[in-house]
Amino acid sequence: MSGVTSVSPDPFVTHRSLLFTVAYEMLGSAVDAEDVVQETWLAWRRVEQAEVRDPRAFLVRVVTRKALDQMRTVARRREEYVGPWLPEPLLTSPDVAEDVELADSLSTAMLLVLETLTPTQRAVFLLHDVFDVGYEELAEAVGKTEAAVRQIAHRARAHVAERRPRGATSRADTRAALEAFRTALETGDLQRLVDILAPDVVMLGDGGGIKQALPRPILGADKVGRLLSAGLPTVVGVMTGELVQVNGWPALLVRLDGEVDSVMTMLVEEGLVCGIYTVRNPEKLSRILDVAQLTR
Repeated sequence: MSGVTSVSPDPFVTHRSLLFTVAYEMLGSAVDAEDVVQETWLAWRRVEQAEVRDPRAFLVRVVTRKALDQMRTVARRREEYVGPWLPEPLLTSPDVAEDVELADSLSTAMLLVLETLTPTQRAVFLLHDVFDVGYEELAEAVGKTEAAVRQIAHRARAHVAERRPRGATSRADTRAALEAFRTALETGDLQRLVDILAPDVVMLGDGGGIKQALPRPILGADKVGRLLSAGLPTVVGVMTGELVQVNGWPALLVRLDGEVDSVMTMLVEEGLVCGIYTVRNPEKLSRILDVAQLTR
Protein backbone atom coordinates (compact mmCIF):
# COMPACT_ATOMS: atom_id res chain seq x y z
CA MET A 1 0.00 0.00 0.00
CA SER A 2 1.56 3.27 -1.07
CA GLY A 3 1.94 6.08 1.42
CA VAL A 4 0.27 9.45 1.03
CA THR A 5 2.71 12.25 0.32
CA SER A 6 1.79 15.45 2.14
CA VAL A 7 2.39 18.70 0.33
CA SER A 8 3.45 21.65 2.46
CA PRO A 9 1.38 24.77 1.85
CA ASP A 10 3.09 27.55 -0.09
CA PRO A 11 4.40 30.06 2.49
CA PHE A 12 3.17 32.92 0.32
CA VAL A 13 -0.39 31.56 0.48
CA THR A 14 -0.04 30.98 4.22
CA HIS A 15 1.09 34.55 4.90
CA ARG A 16 -0.87 36.38 2.20
CA SER A 17 -3.33 38.00 4.63
CA LEU A 18 -0.43 39.23 6.78
CA LEU A 19 1.34 40.68 3.74
CA PHE A 20 -1.81 42.47 2.60
CA THR A 21 -2.35 43.87 6.10
CA VAL A 22 1.21 45.22 6.30
CA ALA A 23 0.91 46.82 2.85
CA TYR A 24 -2.52 48.29 3.61
CA GLU A 25 -1.39 49.78 6.92
CA MET A 26 1.54 51.41 5.19
CA LEU A 27 -0.47 52.74 2.24
CA GLY A 28 -4.06 53.23 3.44
CA SER A 29 -5.28 51.84 0.12
CA ALA A 30 -6.42 48.30 -0.64
CA VAL A 31 -5.79 48.78 -4.37
CA ASP A 32 -2.18 49.84 -3.79
CA ALA A 33 -1.75 47.09 -1.17
CA GLU A 34 -2.91 44.46 -3.67
CA ASP A 35 -0.37 45.74 -6.20
CA VAL A 36 2.40 45.45 -3.61
CA VAL A 37 1.32 41.92 -2.63
CA GLN A 38 1.33 40.91 -6.31
CA GLU A 39 4.87 42.27 -6.71
CA THR A 40 5.89 40.35 -3.59
CA TRP A 41 4.50 37.15 -5.07
CA LEU A 42 6.54 37.70 -8.24
CA ALA A 43 9.67 38.23 -6.11
CA TRP A 44 8.88 35.04 -4.18
CA ARG A 45 8.58 33.07 -7.41
CA ARG A 46 12.01 34.28 -8.55
CA VAL A 47 13.99 33.13 -5.49
CA GLU A 48 15.28 29.66 -4.64
CA GLN A 49 12.55 29.04 -2.08
CA ALA A 50 14.24 25.98 -0.59
CA GLU A 51 17.16 28.20 0.45
CA VAL A 52 14.96 30.73 2.30
CA ARG A 53 15.46 29.91 5.98
CA ASP A 54 12.50 31.95 7.30
CA PRO A 55 9.85 32.48 4.59
CA ARG A 56 7.67 34.73 6.77
CA ALA A 57 10.54 37.09 7.56
CA PHE A 58 11.64 37.09 3.91
CA LEU A 59 8.13 37.90 2.65
CA VAL A 60 7.59 40.65 5.23
CA ARG A 61 10.92 42.18 4.20
CA VAL A 62 9.97 42.14 0.54
CA VAL A 63 6.47 43.53 1.06
CA THR A 64 7.93 46.32 3.21
CA ARG A 65 10.42 47.35 0.55
CA LYS A 66 7.78 47.21 -2.17
CA ALA A 67 5.39 49.29 -0.04
CA LEU A 68 8.09 51.89 0.60
CA ASP A 69 8.65 52.15 -3.17
CA GLN A 70 4.91 52.48 -3.73
CA MET A 71 4.65 55.25 -1.14
CA ARG A 72 6.70 57.54 -3.38
CA THR A 73 4.14 57.11 -6.16
CA VAL A 74 1.28 57.53 -3.68
CA ALA A 75 2.79 60.77 -2.33
CA ARG A 76 2.75 62.32 -5.80
CA ARG A 77 -0.84 61.19 -6.33
CA ARG A 78 -1.95 62.65 -2.97
CA GLU A 79 -0.61 66.08 -3.96
CA GLU A 80 -3.12 66.12 -6.82
CA TYR A 81 -6.02 64.66 -4.82
CA VAL A 82 -9.20 66.77 -4.81
CA GLY A 83 -10.34 67.63 -1.27
CA PRO A 84 -9.45 65.81 1.96
CA TRP A 85 -7.95 62.33 1.61
CA LEU A 86 -9.20 59.47 3.81
CA PRO A 87 -7.99 55.87 3.88
CA GLU A 88 -9.97 53.28 1.96
CA PRO A 89 -12.49 51.65 4.34
CA LEU A 90 -12.43 47.85 4.54
CA LEU A 91 -15.23 45.61 5.77
CA THR A 92 -13.74 43.33 8.42
CA SER A 93 -14.71 40.15 10.27
CA PRO A 94 -15.31 40.03 14.06
CA ASP A 95 -11.89 38.45 14.73
CA VAL A 96 -10.15 41.68 13.65
CA ALA A 97 -12.01 43.61 16.38
CA GLU A 98 -10.96 40.97 18.92
CA ASP A 99 -7.28 41.75 18.23
CA VAL A 100 -7.28 45.08 20.06
CA GLU A 101 -3.81 46.24 18.96
CA LEU A 102 -4.47 45.41 15.32
CA ALA A 103 -7.91 47.07 15.33
CA ASP A 104 -6.52 50.22 16.97
CA SER A 105 -3.80 50.48 14.33
CA LEU A 106 -6.40 50.06 11.56
CA SER A 107 -8.86 52.71 12.76
CA THR A 108 -9.40 55.72 10.50
CA ALA A 109 -8.14 58.09 13.19
CA MET A 110 -4.92 56.08 13.63
CA LEU A 111 -4.30 55.72 9.89
CA LEU A 112 -4.56 59.51 9.62
CA VAL A 113 -1.95 59.83 12.38
CA LEU A 114 0.32 57.40 10.50
CA GLU A 115 0.02 59.64 7.43
CA THR A 116 2.00 62.30 9.35
CA LEU A 117 5.05 60.02 9.66
CA THR A 118 7.79 59.71 7.06
CA PRO A 119 7.56 56.47 5.03
CA THR A 120 10.48 54.88 6.91
CA GLN A 121 9.08 55.95 10.29
CA ARG A 122 5.71 54.46 9.36
CA ALA A 123 7.26 51.17 8.29
CA VAL A 124 9.41 50.89 11.42
CA PHE A 125 6.58 51.85 13.80
CA LEU A 126 4.09 49.43 12.26
CA LEU A 127 6.43 46.50 11.84
CA HIS A 128 7.84 46.74 15.35
CA ASP A 129 4.89 47.94 17.44
CA VAL A 130 2.03 46.25 15.59
CA PHE A 131 3.57 43.25 13.81
CA ASP A 132 6.27 42.42 16.40
CA VAL A 133 9.18 42.41 13.97
CA GLY A 134 12.56 42.58 15.71
CA TYR A 135 15.01 45.45 15.18
CA GLU A 136 17.61 43.30 13.44
CA GLU A 137 15.06 42.08 10.89
CA LEU A 138 13.66 45.60 10.57
CA ALA A 139 17.08 47.02 9.77
CA GLU A 140 17.38 44.64 6.84
CA ALA A 141 13.84 45.46 5.65
CA VAL A 142 14.35 49.24 5.51
CA GLY A 143 18.05 49.29 4.65
CA LYS A 144 19.30 50.94 7.87
CA THR A 145 21.58 49.94 10.70
CA GLU A 146 19.96 48.42 13.77
CA ALA A 147 21.00 51.45 15.86
CA ALA A 148 19.41 53.81 13.33
CA VAL A 149 16.20 51.76 13.31
CA ARG A 150 15.97 51.95 17.11
CA GLN A 151 16.24 55.76 16.91
CA ILE A 152 13.63 55.91 14.14
CA ALA A 153 11.28 53.75 16.21
CA HIS A 154 11.74 55.99 19.25
CA ARG A 155 10.99 59.16 17.28
CA ALA A 156 8.02 57.58 15.50
CA ARG A 157 6.56 56.33 18.78
CA ALA A 158 6.84 59.78 20.34
CA HIS A 159 5.28 61.40 17.26
CA VAL A 160 2.34 58.98 17.33
CA ALA A 161 1.86 59.36 21.08
CA GLU A 162 1.46 63.14 20.67
CA ARG A 163 -1.21 62.79 18.00
CA ARG A 164 -3.14 59.60 18.74
CA PRO A 165 -6.50 59.73 20.60
CA ARG A 166 -5.90 60.52 24.26
CA GLY A 167 -9.31 59.82 25.80
CA ALA A 168 -10.89 56.44 26.42
CA THR A 169 -12.47 54.99 23.30
CA SER A 170 -14.96 52.15 23.29
CA ARG A 171 -16.87 50.25 20.66
CA ALA A 172 -20.09 50.70 22.63
CA ASP A 173 -19.74 54.52 22.59
CA THR A 174 -18.82 54.46 18.90
CA ARG A 175 -21.81 52.28 18.09
CA ALA A 176 -24.13 54.59 20.07
CA ALA A 177 -22.87 57.65 18.17
CA LEU A 178 -23.35 55.92 14.84
CA GLU A 179 -26.85 54.85 15.90
CA ALA A 180 -27.60 58.52 16.62
CA PHE A 181 -26.50 59.42 13.11
CA ARG A 182 -28.54 56.57 11.63
CA THR A 183 -31.59 57.94 13.48
CA ALA A 184 -30.86 61.38 12.02
CA LEU A 185 -30.66 59.89 8.53
CA GLU A 186 -33.93 58.02 8.83
CA THR A 187 -36.00 60.52 10.86
CA GLY A 188 -34.30 63.88 10.38
CA ASP A 189 -33.89 64.22 14.16
CA LEU A 190 -30.30 65.36 14.73
CA GLN A 191 -30.56 66.25 18.39
CA ARG A 192 -29.12 62.99 19.77
CA LEU A 193 -26.03 63.40 17.60
CA VAL A 194 -25.56 67.14 18.20
CA ASP A 195 -25.72 66.54 21.97
CA ILE A 196 -22.62 64.32 21.87
CA LEU A 197 -20.39 66.38 19.56
CA ALA A 198 -17.12 67.36 21.25
CA PRO A 199 -16.42 71.13 21.17
CA ASP A 200 -13.38 70.57 18.92
CA VAL A 201 -14.93 67.88 16.69
CA VAL A 202 -13.52 67.66 13.16
CA MET A 203 -15.49 66.44 10.14
CA LEU A 204 -13.79 65.20 6.97
CA GLY A 205 -15.41 64.10 3.71
CA ASP A 206 -13.63 62.31 0.87
CA GLY A 207 -15.29 62.40 -2.55
CA GLY A 208 -12.07 62.34 -4.55
CA GLY A 209 -13.45 64.93 -6.95
CA ILE A 210 -15.95 62.31 -8.17
CA LYS A 211 -18.74 62.68 -5.61
CA GLN A 212 -19.71 65.84 -3.76
CA ALA A 213 -17.99 65.98 -0.37
CA LEU A 214 -16.42 68.49 1.98
CA PRO A 215 -13.73 70.53 0.18
CA ARG A 216 -11.93 71.09 3.49
CA PRO A 217 -12.15 69.95 7.14
CA ILE A 218 -14.99 71.40 9.23
CA LEU A 219 -13.93 72.22 12.81
CA GLY A 220 -16.06 72.79 15.91
CA ALA A 221 -19.38 71.50 17.20
CA ASP A 222 -21.35 74.57 16.05
CA LYS A 223 -20.11 74.39 12.45
CA VAL A 224 -20.46 70.60 12.22
CA GLY A 225 -23.96 70.75 13.73
CA ARG A 226 -25.04 73.47 11.31
CA LEU A 227 -23.59 71.58 8.35
CA LEU A 228 -25.43 68.40 9.30
CA SER A 229 -28.68 70.30 9.92
CA ALA A 230 -28.41 72.01 6.53
CA GLY A 231 -27.20 68.97 4.60
CA LEU A 232 -29.53 66.14 5.58
CA PRO A 233 -32.80 67.82 4.54
CA THR A 234 -31.42 68.51 1.04
CA VAL A 235 -30.81 64.81 0.23
CA VAL A 236 -33.03 63.65 -2.62
CA GLY A 237 -33.96 60.00 -2.18
CA VAL A 238 -34.25 57.46 0.62
CA MET A 239 -31.18 57.23 2.83
CA THR A 240 -30.65 54.26 5.12
CA GLY A 241 -27.78 53.26 7.39
CA GLU A 242 -26.47 49.82 8.30
CA LEU A 243 -24.09 49.23 11.21
CA VAL A 244 -21.10 47.20 10.02
CA GLN A 245 -17.51 46.51 11.09
CA VAL A 246 -14.96 48.57 9.14
CA ASN A 247 -11.23 48.37 9.91
CA GLY A 248 -12.08 46.53 13.12
CA TRP A 249 -14.47 49.23 14.42
CA PRO A 250 -18.20 49.95 14.20
CA ALA A 251 -19.08 52.01 11.13
CA LEU A 252 -22.14 53.07 9.18
CA LEU A 253 -22.70 51.88 5.63
CA VAL A 254 -25.01 54.48 4.07
CA ARG A 255 -27.21 53.65 1.09
CA LEU A 256 -29.13 56.09 -1.10
CA ASP A 257 -32.12 54.46 -2.77
CA GLY A 258 -30.58 51.07 -2.03
CA GLU A 259 -27.17 51.81 -3.60
CA VAL A 260 -23.99 52.22 -1.53
CA ASP A 261 -23.41 55.95 -1.11
CA SER A 262 -20.79 56.30 1.62
CA VAL A 263 -19.10 54.82 4.67
CA MET A 264 -18.94 56.80 7.89
CA THR A 265 -16.53 56.11 10.73
CA MET A 266 -16.13 58.08 13.94
CA LEU A 267 -13.60 58.80 16.64
CA VAL A 268 -15.41 58.82 19.98
CA GLU A 269 -13.50 59.70 23.15
CA GLU A 270 -15.04 59.71 26.63
CA GLY A 271 -18.48 59.40 25.00
CA LEU A 272 -18.05 62.48 22.78
CA VAL A 273 -17.65 62.49 18.99
CA CYS A 274 -14.23 63.99 18.19
CA GLY A 275 -13.99 62.97 14.55
CA ILE A 276 -16.47 62.19 11.76
CA TYR A 277 -14.98 60.67 8.62
CA THR A 278 -17.09 60.02 5.51
CA VAL A 279 -15.79 58.32 2.37
CA ARG A 280 -17.94 58.88 -0.75
CA ASN A 281 -15.28 58.35 -3.43
CA PRO A 282 -16.72 55.37 -5.36
CA GLU A 283 -13.23 54.15 -6.24
CA LYS A 284 -12.66 53.57 -2.51
CA LEU A 285 -16.02 51.82 -2.04
CA SER A 286 -15.73 49.31 -4.89
CA ARG A 287 -14.98 46.43 -2.49
CA ILE A 288 -16.81 47.60 0.62
CA LEU A 289 -19.28 44.69 0.50
CA ASP A 290 -16.44 42.11 0.50
CA VAL A 291 -14.87 41.13 3.82
CA ALA A 292 -11.13 41.90 3.79
CA GLN A 293 -8.73 39.29 5.18
CA LEU A 294 -6.63 41.19 7.72
CA THR A 295 -4.34 39.56 10.26
CA ARG A 296 -0.94 39.84 11.90
